[in-house]
Amino acid sequence: MTVEPPAARPNGYTYSDAGVDINAGNALVEAIKPIARATARPGADAALGGFGGVFDLKALNYRDPLLVAANDGVGTKLKVAIESGRHETIGIDLVAMCVNDLIVQGAEPIFFLDYFATGRLEVDAARAVIAGIGEGCRQAGAALIGGETAEMPGMYAAGDYDLAGFAVGVVERDRLLPRGDVAVGDVILGLASSGAHSNGYSLIRRLVSDHKLAYAAPAPFAPELSLGEALLAPTRIYVPSLLACLRHSSAIKAIAHITGGGLTENVPRVLPDGTAAAFDLNTFDMPPLFHWLADLGAIAPEEMLRTFNCGIGMVVVTSAEDAGDIAARLRAAGETVFAIGRIEAQGSGERVRYRGQLRRGA
Repeated sequence: MTVEPPAARPNGYTYSDAGVDINAGNALVEAIKPIARATARPGADAALGGFGGVFDLKALNYRDPLLVAANDGVGTKLKVAIESGRHETIGIDLVAMCVNDLIVQGAEPIFFLDYFATGRLEVDAARAVIAGIGEGCRQAGAALIGGETAEMPGMYAAGDYDLAGFAVGVVERDRLLPRGDVAVGDVILGLASSGAHSNGYSLIRRLVSDHKLAYAAPAPFAPELSLGEALLAPTRIYVPSLLACLRHSSAIKAIAHITGGGLTENVPRVLPDGTAAAFDLNTFDMPPLFHWLADLGAIAPEEMLRTFNCGIGMVVVTSAEDAGDIAARLRAAGETVFAIGRIEAQGSGERVRYRGQLRRGA
């Protein structure tokens, strides 16, 4: 069979006719190369353009290294960014959700890759997203060594996009967390969150829609910001402060990243059998955002605690003897720290117990 060359056809197809703009993709790659270069670190030069990213693990001089991998997205918080037209910080969320899952296992994040998918590539919006990814990598100390931009006509509504992130970290074999010696009497420290982080946004968006609120209007709980700006506060990256503590001593026994499921579902994941986490809700204030959500949706406290972080983005377990030193070091590194509970024997009850009431913060 003879295939007629495209030039001989009066209406020859091109890839752009199908909705894929290769030139726009190339322009985006060139635009983000400086972003990737700014995240270079020992082991990676963060150059883009190859078929795969390369990392030299020997450059880190670990004795007996284990690699730890995590991947995540930012859920429907993306829709808040898209509908608000604010794309600058959603990339920080993407990195945070991955690297915070690495540090809870004691692992230092070393490199990151992203996946950006859309129906029609809008270079400016995509560059803003990836600039946020670069900033997140800079905060976490991870190199942005590659990624994928997928333009898929017909898969997404106009203006929509999706994100996924992939992070790899390294930890010495004998420093992997959680440890097996978490015991009754250990202290639970809570590190303050920077907002809702990247969880619970399907409920948040439902409340915004049902109450006919506008993202451009002042936020009822933070009137100096628009509602969109306030809800898009990026997820806090806890890597620098926790990594410094982990390098200082071996006093930290376990860490839990408080994501979907809140304190209720995430803390038991790092506790040994036979133990329970007992929280005193009177020890910290729930930020105004969460009280606004609770009031707006008439959300019960137990539902708040298993849907949102309620102001605690990370939990650290250490002995009572070491708790004061660890809390002081974390505060010196910029964290807001509360002693929020203790480890108790499980008995026949739940793995998580709450005492007191969620307090309304200023």
